Amino acid sequence: MHRAGTGIGNGMSSGLYGRLGTVLEMPLLRTVKLLAFAVLLALSAGPARSANREIYPAPAQASADLAAALKTAATTHKRILLDFGGNWCGDCQVLDLYFHDPKNLPLLEANFVLVHINIGTMDANLDIAQRYDVPLDKGVPALAVLTETGGLLYSQKNGQFESMRHMESASVTQFLVQWKPVRPGCSAVMVTC
Repeated sequence: MHRAGTGIGNGMSSGLYGRLGTVLEMPLLRTVKLLAFAVLLALSAGPARSANREIYPAPAQASADLAAALKTAATTHKRILLDFGGNWCGDCQVLDLYFHDPKNLPLLEANFVLVHINIGTMDANLDIAQRYDVPLDKGVPALAVLTETGGLLYSQKNGQFESMRHMESASVTQFLVQWKPVRPGCSAVMVTC
């Protein structure tokens, strides 16, 4: 006997529920496959850098960090890169991610001593920002570049990186290349020299 729509008696083996069973099985199977794929993708991505990392040490540590950077820069002949910001600042978090981008990290490590200056909630280390001519009211992150002896070479005065989340890592690359020390026999625009 043939029952219409059930698959029973028509030679089809579509399960207990006929076509309805087939329809129900397909989305479930797709869902399981997508879930498995998502888990594999998440596991293969490796450790992600959290957007809420503690980049900036306690504000009271800034003077000691700057003094240590001056000593290190003098012996390694690197420039000092002051990064004014706060752990609450999303654009500061993005800037730090870009500093650690595979293209930028070698440039940063070879040419600069990075010092994170915690400005609290725009109420800490204002004296250091003023000393290096960094107007924090224009936004953070804000950078200053110092010579190996601590002389000011450049400070961002117009909030150039305050919208870092809308910028590309290449803007940080360009900045690092522009302000790295020029070594004998190297061009100022060479990334790897």
